[in-house]
Order: sequence, then structure tokens, then C-alpha cells
Amino acid sequence: MLTLIENFRAVFYTPFYAAFALKAYEAEDLEVQRVTSPTPAPAETAQALRSGRADVAWGGPIRLLLANNQQPDSDMVIFCEVVRRDPFFLVGREPRPAWQLADLLHVRMASVSEVPTPWLCLQHDLRLAGLDPAQVRRIPDRSMPENLAALRARDIEVMQAFQPFVEQAVEAGVGHIWYAAASRGLTAYTSLYTTRQCLARDPESLLRMTRAMYRTQQWITTHSAAELAACVAAFFPDLPRPTLTAALERYRTLRVWNRTPMLQPEGLAWLDAACRSGGYTQHSVPYEQCVDMRFAAQVIQETPAAFDDDPGHETP
Repeated sequence: MLTLIENFRAVFYTPFYAAFALKAYEAEDLEVQRVTSPTPAPAETAQALRSGRADVAWGGPIRLLLANNQQPDSDMVIFCEVVRRDPFFLVGREPRPAWQLADLLHVRMASVSEVPTPWLCLQHDLRLAGLDPAQVRRIPDRSMPENLAALRARDIEVMQAFQPFVEQAVEAGVGHIWYAAASRGLTAYTSLYTTRQCLARDPESLLRMTRAMYRTQQWITTHSAAELAACVAAFFPDLPRPTLTAALERYRTLRVWNRTPMLQPEGLAWLDAACRSGGYTQHSVPYEQCVDMRFAAQVIQETPAAFDDDPGHETP
């Protein structure tokens, strides 16, 4: 059995939930227990993995880049990528079909406070465009629900958010999508990771987990957003089905999710550069230092059979 840490519930994590709903792990004769971390702090998750209280976690590669900056011999390693593009958006109060990054220098913007990656990536977008992120009138300390309320109250011109807050703003007529960060291209965003000790101790289970995720990725590729919403709806009991479906369709269109478990070096390199330009890390981390794609390469070569039909949905 593997114990898998979920740090928090999010719509862009849908492939992880779909693997449970589709019983992908059972199909591999693998028992996976999902536990929720009491705190999303990377250090807490790393400690749980190192102590053996958990075997695998899903989260941002940014966690491993930071760990390798703080401890060059860090034993954390990514073995399966799931989210390959940035799932965040800029949602403005008024429509701006000709929007450009430079427009951010002239508005009040509320950035995400819950996690550092969205702003680190956006500030790097600005730098690459020759703009100074320090010139943005940024409100950095509000939650996404608070930012949606501020947008509705016309206290800000634009908010940074992920789904379902984007869809909720659009549906209510109080927000318009200015920028989908996924449009920049590959940005390594969410992967399964473990310790090198676990990798050596139980490679067969991690291989089966990777194969289960690959088959889930294949299923998502060949099914509609409505079918995917039906698959994972139990994980979002408070979210209306039409809103969930629209959110998933937008992510599908933007190709936010990887279709294979393979993390491409250019995706990690972009994130690494963003972390350094934003002062989050000080030195670059080589791909091989925190990524091991042996299982991904094996399951892709195997071309495992796709699920024949819907094996039933699990209640979380």
C-alpha cells in the first residue's frame, strides 16, 4: 500500500481525483490511501515522506527546487508529471480584448496569497516582457474568495485566480478573462514526488502508480469535459455541475494537463528561471537532480490498454 498526500483540494488537480474515481490503482493491484496534509507547507510534507508516514505526495516542482537550494543533497525526486502548464488566470472587471502585460502597470491587481508559484510565474512573464514587476500596484495578502468579492465590489481592477473562481466571476458577469497563464507554454506545475529511499525500496509500486496515472491521462484525453465532471463531481460537492464542467473545459482547451507522465526539461527550466528571477531561489537546479522519469518512460513504451468503460466513481 502507498500513502499519498493531498495538500489541498483544487479543480486543476482533477486528474489525481479521476485516478481514484476510475479505480485506476485497483486496476494495477495497488492500494493507495489518500490523506490530507494538516498544512500545505512543503517542509511538513517533506518530513512526512522522510519519516515514512507517507510515501508519495503531489505538489509543485517548486517545492523540490526550493529544497535543493536549501539542501543540495535533498532526497526528493519527481517521477510523474500531471499538470504541465500554469492553471492560473488574470480576471479583469472590464473586458480588454487587446490586453497586454503592460496593462498591469496601470491597474490595481490582487495576486494569489495562498501559494507563491502564481506570482513568481507572472512576475517572470513581466520581466521577460521588459517590465518591472515592482511597478505593479499589487495587493498580495488576500485569499482568492476575498479577491473575487473585491472584484465584485469594484475595489480592484483585476485578480489572479484559478478555477472555479474564474468561472464564477465570468458566470456572474463581474469578471472577464484577460490572460490565461497556460498560454505561455510548458511550466512544470504539479507532479507526483517521493524520496529516493522510497524509489529504491518499492520501485514496483511506484511503477504501478505511474501506469495508473498514465491510463487516467489517456481516459481524460478521450472523454469530454462533461464526462470528466461527472467522474470527479463527488470531490467537489459544493460546486454546481455546470460550473465544474465549464472550468474543466477551459483547462482542457488550454492543455493544462499532461497527456503522459513525462516531465519535459523545458517546463522545469522555465519554472526554475521564474523562481530565481523572483528571488525565491538563488541557484539553478539541474533536471537530473530532482527528476527521475524511468517509470514514465517505461509505461509510455508499454502503451497500456485504455480503460474499456467507466468502472464507477468513488466517493471521496
